[in-house]
Amino acid sequence: MTAYADTSFIVSIYVLDANSRLAAARMKRISLPILITLLGELELSNALSLRLFRKELTPFEVEAAHGLFAEDVSAGLFQPSPLAPAVYERAALIARKHTPQLGTRTLDVLHVALALTLNASTFYTFDRNQRLLAKREGLATP
Repeated sequence: MTAYADTSFIVSIYVLDANSRLAAARMKRISLPILITLLGELELSNALSLRLFRKELTPFEVEAAHGLFAEDVSAGLFQPSPLAPAVYERAALIARKHTPQLGTRTLDVLHVALALTLNASTFYTFDRNQRLLAKREGLATP
């Protein structure tokens, strides 16, 4: 079983928030590695920077989170995966199929398309609409 995690899940692993306890519990059961793309890494970096801007984190906490994530990538918990051009075609199909009913955001559609393109079987997210979209596309969503 291959897992893909969106940014809401990954951030909760490295920054204490309302979902951190659940993210930690799920990490104990996930079949590693978790697939991640450069988009996911960019979103993680931006999410940490946004929390710094909002004064929810200190510069030290942001650097610590970046460092821990880099260590986990090196240790093989996350598997960097290429962003294939076909993902955009798949995302467009998903958007046309589901967004009229779900009101799905572009990045949510793109994450689901990435998971499918990378042949993930399980999709981890804390976003309700994204979870519903992933389920409709046949991904397991614990």
